[in-house]
Amino acid sequence: MTILEPEPGAQRPVHKFGGSSLADAACFHRVAGIIHKLQQPEALIVVSAPGKTTNRLIELLSLFASGDSAAPEALAGLHVFQRNLIASSLSADDAAPLLAALEDDIVTIAKVLEHDRLDDYQRALIQSYGEVWSSRLLARVLCSQGMSAHSLDARSFLRVSGTPVQVQEEESRRRLAGILAEHPQQILVVTGFIAADDQGRTRLLGRNGSDFSATLLGALADSSHTTIWSDVPGVFSADPRRIPEAHLLKRLALPEAAELARLGSPVLHSRTLGPVAASRQQLMLRCSYHPDDGHTRIERRPRREQGARIVTAVDDTVLVEMTISDRYQERVDALTGWLDKRGLPPLACKRLPERKLWQIAYTREQAEQAFLVLRDHQPAGGFEGLQQREGFSLVALVGKNVTSQAEQCLQFYHALNELPLEFIQPAKNGLSLVGVVRKTALDPLLLRLHQSLFSRPRRVGVLLFGRGNIGKAWLRLYKEQKARLEQELNLRLTLYGVFDSRGAMLASQGLEADTVLNDFQPHSVVWPDWLEDLEEHGFDAMVALDCTASASLVQYYPAMVQQRIHLIAANKQAGAANLEYYRALKQILAEHRVRFLSNATVGAGLPVQSSLHQLRQSGEQIRAVSGVFSGTLSWLFQYFDGSQPFSELLLQAWQQGLTEPDPRDDLNGQDVKRKLVILAREAGFDLDPSQVKVASLVPDDLATLSKEDALDNLHLMDEVLAGRLAKAQQQGGVLRHVARFNAETNAASVGLEVVPANHPFVPLRPGDNVFAIETRHYRQNPMVIQGPGAGREVTAAAMQADLWQLLAGL
Repeated sequence: MTILEPEPGAQRPVHKFGGSSLADAACFHRVAGIIHKLQQPEALIVVSAPGKTTNRLIELLSLFASGDSAAPEALAGLHVFQRNLIASSLSADDAAPLLAALEDDIVTIAKVLEHDRLDDYQRALIQSYGEVWSSRLLARVLCSQGMSAHSLDARSFLRVSGTPVQVQEEESRRRLAGILAEHPQQILVVTGFIAADDQGRTRLLGRNGSDFSATLLGALADSSHTTIWSDVPGVFSADPRRIPEAHLLKRLALPEAAELARLGSPVLHSRTLGPVAASRQQLMLRCSYHPDDGHTRIERRPRREQGARIVTAVDDTVLVEMTISDRYQERVDALTGWLDKRGLPPLACKRLPERKLWQIAYTREQAEQAFLVLRDHQPAGGFEGLQQREGFSLVALVGKNVTSQAEQCLQFYHALNELPLEFIQPAKNGLSLVGVVRKTALDPLLLRLHQSLFSRPRRVGVLLFGRGNIGKAWLRLYKEQKARLEQELNLRLTLYGVFDSRGAMLASQGLEADTVLNDFQPHSVVWPDWLEDLEEHGFDAMVALDCTASASLVQYYPAMVQQRIHLIAANKQAGAANLEYYRALKQILAEHRVRFLSNATVGAGLPVQSSLHQLRQSGEQIRAVSGVFSGTLSWLFQYFDGSQPFSELLLQAWQQGLTEPDPRDDLNGQDVKRKLVILAREAGFDLDPSQVKVASLVPDDLATLSKEDALDNLHLMDEVLAGRLAKAQQQGGVLRHVARFNAETNAASVGLEVVPANHPFVPLRPGDNVFAIETRHYRQNPMVIQGPGAGREVTAAAMQADLWQLLAGL
């Protein structure tokens, strides 16, 4: 369908509640509670008839048509049910006008049934009452609970024509816009399933018409969200009543949802999805009985991962068969399209040219209708020998490009070949693989397929950036831990690529850690061309580990995120970047549902960031973070007691490899500043690096020298630091290089401080980091985390822990 351009500013969300959600008085009150909790005063609520009311109305019409004397009794039963439903849902005063309206409706139905024969419009009129009764009752229940609600008959705006019905979109939108303008800040409870033609006659929207009504209303009202509430929370990997291990799919791509609907899913219906595809609304499926049990969101964005996601079945399938002569064989595809236009898309088709036979699979519900339509079309269609064959079942796999997944196709063929197989047909769009078998108990087959498909190890590709000290340490750890990680998390890890400053080694079949460590032979790569070539990598997920300190690599983080590559970093450049870049990175991570873990950036293997996360999740408010964040500066000021000049101590640390190649990079406080910015952001605050006051220990006349000259002139620091040490000793204190962030004043600083001799920052092992976290409950006695905060092994271990956490959450 084509949806016209939306009216600007229209935002009203749509919620649809089916008959099972409105089965009795308790259900009506449960639904009212859900609507109240939503806090959406302009919501549009689409309702089906209560419980089995529509079935009872159809039964009434059937009894009338057959002249059965039980018809009046059936009408009386309907009357009693609706009257009791109203009386048990409302107080006597609130119920009175609805009971009076119900009496009028029953009289009207009885008068219509006095006709000798009913035309289609009269039959539609009688079937429409179920939705009208639901709309009136739910609107009144909402009002009784203090909400402003109004019952709206869809026939007042929804105009249709033709057979099958076609929506007159422009006219329907115009009428709806006027009604919405008359009811600002008011909940409208709209009848599903029904519409009207230009003469005002009732028309029905057909099977599952209320779901279609909801998404259609969402499109016409330019709603941002439509939620369909039923007795299940959404789409599962299989029918959970048959396969207890089936899991709820939190997200489902729209093409996959459409294919599942085409294959007869009871949860989704093809026409329901049409308005979703043609508008901006987001569709969500939820359970009205257990609203907190999760949901399925239908998304327009296609999944990156390929392969089956759902095993589905139709137990009772009918084959409509015909023979087509050679000269009419080219008409087969056109005939399929002809059936689609009449609302009868086949579940599957199979051509047998050698027998001139064409088989079409339908649900039992649609088979009879399809047979009658084809029978009337037989002279023009060029086929003969039309017949129906019963006693079949259908099994299908649904997922993006499932038909090109060799392993899954093989499992499917093997499983079905053990049964009396009629045919297997891959869908042309690649979204499903369908098998039709002689009717049998399907549960064992479904269980076997589900276990073989969804219990297989997830394939994860790993990219490593950096073959320095940390990268090599991680490679050794990866080699040692790979088998255990794969076994415990049911994964198959592949080291897909390793990069250093010279280039990269890439191998889709995987690289051995020993090869990368001992025989690394990189090829040059061009950024970002290699990344674009990675788009069809074939893994279920991809993870990149950044063991560098490269600012230029961080600039490619957004491009990697767009490729759905998860990030694990020891590189501080991203987490401590300017606030504009950091916010943009967080936004694109959220949009693409990609994770970014960086516990190795601060404290190496110490649980600093994870402790901040746990405190925040527990409801704590972080008030301050402080500590000694540099292992180098911790070591220096642990030993600096005046017995030797500071420059000699610094030179010893440099010679032992305890400092950066240029020790000024430790002394200027920039690395500590980055760590402080990262922790403040992890604590929930938007701290920009420019807000941190840094007191560098490097004098100006030393900062401008070359590295070699600076190493020869370290004594330029001695006089100032000796004076600061003497002053600290006079005060009975100790010198420590401290980073501080105060959330209440938004003040952040890095520099040398005098702390009392009994302060937690004093009794450190040389090289240790210490972190103090103050919260509402940890104020007088802060949470203190202490230990080695640097080193290749502990940093690599922190990255491995992040990798484990990320993979466990996939």
